[in-house]
Formats: sequence, C-alpha cells, structure tokens
Amino acid sequence: MSINSCYHCGADCGKKPIHFNEKDFCCNGCKTVYEILNTNKLNCYYDLETSPGTIPKEIQGKYNYLDTKEIVEKLVEFNDGETSVVEFYIPSIHCSSCIWVLENLNKLNDGVAASMVNFPLKTIRITFKNKETNLKQLVELITSIGYEPYISLEDADAKKNKVDKTLIYQISIAAFAFGNIMLLSFPEYFSSDEFWLEKFKPLFRWLIFIMSIPVVFYSAKDYFISAYKGIRHKILNIDVPIVIGVSVLFIRSTIEIILDIGSGFFDSLTGLILFLLLGKFFQQKTYNFLSFERDYKSYFPIAVTKIINGVEKTIAVKEVVKGDRLLIRNEELIPVDGILINGNAAIDYSFVTGESLPVTKQSGDKLFAGGKQTAGAIEMEVINTISQSYLTQLWSNDVFSKTNDVTIKNITDTISKYFTIAILIIASLAGVFWYFYDVLMVINVVTAVLIIACPCALALSAPFAIGNMLRIFGYKKFYLKNAETIENISKINTIIFDKTGTITASDKTQLFYKGEDLSKGELSIIKSVLRASNHPLSRLLYEYIKVEPLIVKPTYFEEILGKGIKATINNINVKLGSSNFVKSTNFGGGETAIFIQINNVLKGRYIFKNSYREGTKQVFENLSKKYSLVILSGDNDGEKKYLEELLPKTTQYKFNQKPENKLEFIKKLQLKGNKVMMIGDGLNDAGALAQSNVGIAISDNVNVFSPACDAILDAKLFNKLPKFLTLSNQTISIIKASFILSFFYNIIGMYFALTGQLTPVVAAILMPLSSISIVVFVTILTNWISKKM
Repeated sequence: MSINSCYHCGADCGKKPIHFNEKDFCCNGCKTVYEILNTNKLNCYYDLETSPGTIPKEIQGKYNYLDTKEIVEKLVEFNDGETSVVEFYIPSIHCSSCIWVLENLNKLNDGVAASMVNFPLKTIRITFKNKETNLKQLVELITSIGYEPYISLEDADAKKNKVDKTLIYQISIAAFAFGNIMLLSFPEYFSSDEFWLEKFKPLFRWLIFIMSIPVVFYSAKDYFISAYKGIRHKILNIDVPIVIGVSVLFIRSTIEIILDIGSGFFDSLTGLILFLLLGKFFQQKTYNFLSFERDYKSYFPIAVTKIINGVEKTIAVKEVVKGDRLLIRNEELIPVDGILINGNAAIDYSFVTGESLPVTKQSGDKLFAGGKQTAGAIEMEVINTISQSYLTQLWSNDVFSKTNDVTIKNITDTISKYFTIAILIIASLAGVFWYFYDVLMVINVVTAVLIIACPCALALSAPFAIGNMLRIFGYKKFYLKNAETIENISKINTIIFDKTGTITASDKTQLFYKGEDLSKGELSIIKSVLRASNHPLSRLLYEYIKVEPLIVKPTYFEEILGKGIKATINNINVKLGSSNFVKSTNFGGGETAIFIQINNVLKGRYIFKNSYREGTKQVFENLSKKYSLVILSGDNDGEKKYLEELLPKTTQYKFNQKPENKLEFIKKLQLKGNKVMMIGDGLNDAGALAQSNVGIAISDNVNVFSPACDAILDAKLFNKLPKFLTLSNQTISIIKASFILSFFYNIIGMYFALTGQLTPVVAAILMPLSSISIVVFVTILTNWISKKM
C-alpha cells in the first residue's frame, strides 16, 4: 500500500488525506467504517487483506421505505414474529475480509443471530431478532461499512440473473483489432515496393499499436485483475503465466515500434487474446449445456398428505398449489408457507434459523416452509408454494455439513498451486536456453510454454464428473445433498441398516391383533392418536384400522422416539408403543408389536409380521463382498433367526437399540478407523444419520426430511443400492483417469512448445480445447457407465 493510499479502501487520499489514529483515509466514510470496526474490536478485518474495504455510500434517509410493513414482507424469506431471515445480493463482496466482517455482523448489531456469506453467489443470509433490530437498521449497517445490498422489489433475482455481456464486448473488440491488424501487417510481410514501405510503414505500425491497446487493457483486463488478486493473496493462479506472456509480447512489440527496429508481434498478441477469449466463451457455453443444476427438475422425495373432501391422499410436494389443505404429522417438515387451520402447533424452525426452541402457533397464524411440527398433527391451508430449491438450499446449509478428510478438491487445489510455479520455472529455463541457441525464438517459446500448460482441465474434471453423476442419480430417484457425498461414499467400508421401514416393506406387512376386543369407539380413539404419528409402524396401523378417527383432536400428544406415544383425547389417556413403554409383563413372544393401553388398562397388542423388501437378499449378498454389514434395530430379536437364514453369515446383528445406542455404536466403529454408512428412516435414526460418514434416508411416501442425512433414496429402488454405490466408486475412478489424461496433454503440449514447434496463437487455441475435452470426456463416461448399469 502506497504512503498516500486510504487505510480502509486503498484509494488515493489526494493532497488532503484525513488523519485519524495514525492512519490516512480518503474520506470521512472510510474513517467512520474504521471507527465502527475498531470500536467493536473487529480491526483484524485489516489483517486478512490490505485495504479490503470499499467507500461507503451516503445512506441518510435512503432506506426509509424499509419502514413499510408490506415492503418488508416482500423481502424477508421467513418471519415467525420473533425471528426473521433475509437474503441479500451484495456485488461488492470480493475477498476473505469481506466474508469475515459480514459473518461477524452480530458484533456490530446485537440483534443479528447469524449471518452466512455465499461467496460464489455474492449473497449474505442474515437471521435477526425482530425485537432487537429491524430490516432497515440492518441494511443501513451493512451499507455503512461499504457493502450496499442490491434490493429490487420487482424481482429479487434480477441482478443475479442479468446476462453479463462484457465477454461478448471483449471478444468483439479483440476480433475487430485482430482482423484489421492482420490486414495492415500484410503489406509489410509481402510487399517489395520500397517507396510504399518507406511512405506508409510507420503509419501502419502506429495504427497497429493503437488498435492493440484496447485489446490488451480492456479485452484482456480480467486476466490481469485475476493475476493481480492472486499475487496479492500470495497465490500464483493460472492467469499469472498468461499475463506474463501477454505482457512480454506487448512490451517487446511496443519497444520495437517506438525505436523503429521492427514491426513487433501485435498480430500474434491480439490473436492470442482473441482465441483465449473465444475459448472462455466456448467453455461457458459448453458448461451451461452440460449444466447439472438439480433444484427444479430433479426428483426431490418429499411427499405431503393432502386432504380432499375429508379424504387423505399422499402427493408430491411439487404438486401442491395455493388453497390446498395439508395434514402435517408429528415430526414432519412444513414444505410450503401456509395458515394454521387447526391443531396444536409447536414449530421447530432450527432448520431455518438455527434456533431449536419450538414456536407455539394459534389457528390463523402463518406457518413458514422449513419448520418442523413437534406436537402432534395439524392442518394448514397453503398460501404460497415454494420452489424445491428453497428446501434444497436449507438442506445444503453449511451448518449441517460434515467434516471431510483429504478430498479431491484439496488435491487439485494443491496441484494447481505448484503447477503455476513449475510452469514459470520451465518457461524461464526455456528462455535462457533459446537465448543462446536462437534469440529470435525466445519470445515465441516462452509465451507458448506459459499459455499451453493449464491446470484448468485438472480442476474441472472433478466438479463435472461428480456434478453430472449427481444429476443422473437425481433422475433415478437417489438424491444426494452435495458433491462431497459421492466422494465420501467411495471411502465407505461399513454399512449399517435399520430394520423397520428400511429393509422391511410396509405395503406387504401382515397385521393381526391379540388381546381384549376393542370397541369401535376405542378403535376411533387409537386411530385419532395414530393420525399424528409418522413412525412406519404407526402409519401401517393407521391404514389397517378401518373405522373413522374422531373429529376431536388430542388435547395432549407426545411421541417419544424409540418408545411410543402418549396422548389424551376426550379426557381418555392413551399409550401406544413397546411393551416396556406400557410396562407390560403379560405379553412376550419377541415379535414386532404395538401395545395398546387405555386409561392405564392394557388392552392387547397389534403384531406385525414383517415382509422384507424385494431383492433384500441379493442386496446384502452383493454388498457383503466389499463391505462389513450390520443390522442395527430398535426392535426386539424376534426375527433374528429368520434374518440369519436370509442374509449373509458375516452380517452382524444388534437389536433393542435406542436412538442414542445407535449413535454410540457408530462412534465406536469410527474410532476404530471405519468409514460408516447408515441407512435408515429420517425420524428415529436422525442422530445415527448425522454421526455416520454418509447417512441415507429411505423415502417411503412420508414427509420425514432431516438435515442430518446426506442422501435420500426412494424405497422402491432399495434393490438398486449396490449399483448406486458402484457408480459412485466408478465416478471417482473416472476423475483419476481424467487427471492422467490432463497430465499427458500438458506433457505433450509442453514438448512442442519447448522445441519451438508451437506458436502462441496455436497455444491459445489448444489451451481451452484441453479443458473442454476433459469436461466432455468425464461427462460422456459418467453417462455411459450409468446407462451400462
């Protein structure tokens, strides 16, 4: 930073800088931001970057319109009265200091509960307490420290979705200059007329020089900016050698023109930049064509129960429309915004806000998508459908991410870092050699070496291979949270299965009752209680009992995971669950059952004769060849003998496991160095799914959606599980093969560049083609292996 530059933003302070605290500032705005950060002990903002800030805008009265309730409602994504969530697009986010200060807004305003920056999208998601601050104060705060948000009431995504035509303009200027420079260069290359050369040669050379200036300083500016930022952060990115090559050509050519000792290399220079830009443009078009965006088109297995004329029907969340009446059971996710019609609503919004304390709602109150009902069944009317991308965004929240070991991304980042250093050394050595061997070849060889070698193909192979497989999995109804999940699957050596609802098929399970005869009234009471539960056995029994539930809803409802349900309805106390839960000593048998207790009187039990999913035996036999397999169930061991005959002999069995026991079992395996996959339902197994290295929830037409799981598999495709795991492993193999291909390309290209057989213009054409070829290679291969499977 120069002596006269602003301590905050780096701008020139001019002749009259503002002095404060032994530092110079270009304006009072920058000085004020420094004071705010310094007062709140956030001055290490300046330790991360040199002059990281931007000059703050004048804000007095600018955001008064944010006092209007109707406008605020349009901008906030969530507001339960206590807490609000809003997302802003902030164009000025540009470095690690920006991220740091914006994610520490809670130190500048006590009302901010959390703030999270999405650096690639330049967005910030802020959760704030309504009683302590408001939207206007937040916007004024982030504007005052130099991060003015883009706010559009017509279209919040207008700025983000706006088509950037800068690259088109850069290509147009480069193409115009390159074409004209070639035309002006032809006479000097081919004419033998001395008079013509003496008269027009200087003019043509200066015209060529003038036309090359906008190409270098406008068309190629992004390469210079990227290289500068990389060096400023002490990173040698791939644009550094490109900038060195362009600079060498431009400076050498300029000297030749000024001193009139030659025509320079302006035709090669402008051609080089033109083909680099065309390559970038073609890359963008290719990547867009091969886009693996999953939010809208892919399978997202959230089902909801719609009430049509009193009849309950299960539909996909994408079919929900405004005005629909939905039944939300205990522990179910609210998939869309709506109004509470009836029922006791205690909504856990930790999925959205991070706050786990349930919020009580009354009939007529608004409910927001992403909340989880925790107090029995409720009915709601849909007022606003929300895109699946909103739920996907919540699911992919970094709060729920799991720590990873060494990943492909870590490896490619490291290779890219040392790759550039190696290329600069090779280019320098090549320049020294050719200086003594043939000085006229030095610039061509050095520039070709700097441009032809590119780690881009290396960096792109993993995102495109994994991204394309995520898209394929999505279409095949196996939905993965993110790219890291595929990589984590490839490291798994132990797979744990829950039993009920995971390897058992609910549609084929047989039920029968043992005990005292139940009256129609008692059956109606039992069904009314079961209506609020989402446990697989509860759903089966609810469908099995053919009487109508009571119109009256339970006044008290509590579902204890792994045990059962306690409820009060019409002043009648009901307990449904395991024998231990109802304290039964009269019934044994070791079978899977729900015991019925009404007003402390044990009535009997419904016994479930499990039927296992189609292909279960083949799935376990295929998986046992590579993985250690475990059945980890909360049920008793009544079916252990049958399972031992059905499944491979190496399978381990653990029964009577509470949710906390499952979690501890997985922890012990991991401490021994095992990489564990847990496959279960999203309700009882939430803790185990979160603890495992990869958690897969089985979706069977129920709305149990947990942020803990890494993947959701349609229950009908359970028999395809080994193929999905094999495809994940093969995807990693394809990435490794693409790495080898990329290295071979660079070695061959380097050979031709070092031996002087490659001009800079040809190198500029080949460089983007290498990246495109790798992207096409991994995309075609991942498509091919998926079709083969």
